Amino acid sequence: MDRGLPYAFTQLLRFAWLEVRACSFAIVLVAAMAITVVVPLPIARYDALLLVGVLTSLAFWLLGLETGRELIAIAGFHVTGLVFEIVKVNLGSWTYPDPGVLTIMGVPLFSGFMYAAVGSYIVAAWRLFDLRLTSYRAVAVSLIGAGIYLNFFTHHWIIDLRWVLAVMLLAACWGTWVHFTVGTERYRMPLTLAFVLIGFFIWVAENLATLFAAYRYPDQGDGWTMVHVGKFGSWALLVVVSFAMVAAWKGSSLRELSHPDSASTD
Repeated sequence: MDRGLPYAFTQLLRFAWLEVRACSFAIVLVAAMAITVVVPLPIARYDALLLVGVLTSLAFWLLGLETGRELIAIAGFHVTGLVFEIVKVNLGSWTYPDPGVLTIMGVPLFSGFMYAAVGSYIVAAWRLFDLRLTSYRAVAVSLIGAGIYLNFFTHHWIIDLRWVLAVMLLAACWGTWVHFTVGTERYRMPLTLAFVLIGFFIWVAENLATLFAAYRYPDQGDGWTMVHVGKFGSWALLVVVSFAMVAAWKGSSLRELSHPDSASTD
């Protein structure tokens, strides 16, 4: 039943508030990047950002915003992201211009928290929106996600397969829906649309991160410029890696992940 524009606006506000809550770790991290640009620090900037990430994770756990199990899962995203950073930085994809003591092969340890923030968002959104998937092909998406992750490294030496992987992903996710709750209402959207939307907002966050000089691309050496729009597509693909990891971690919901009838009340 159509409840009119006021109800639709209320639902939009509810949706936005849930998104803000899910993004809270990322919001804290980006705010810290902005503050550390202008506030004098007693330690190196990247070490200060690492401290922010650690303390925020601890605070979220103590406040009950994240469970201990979720904290361990997010730590896995940190490690995965740090490995990604070490390889890409040493291949010259981007640089970290500020000093830091706690680094590995020229990569500050805080950088893993940028990927942990994506993982934190997906884990929190899964809980806050009561996400359910229908017709989800877990094995296929996981294998494609692994291929996407590897391709971000191997394309430096062999042919870039991201478009092939994107087409494979569309095929694997054809007919897969994400069901979510806002207020008392259930909604759904195609899983691929969710990847695109998350990728877009990560691209926006990346523009802010480079604006605050958390890291820089080669074309930003003489001053900040907008991150190339092509990175939007890269992030939409990389989200698949994080999503597949969370879906596997949510293995106790396999029946909900597999059977269309599980969301029949939507």
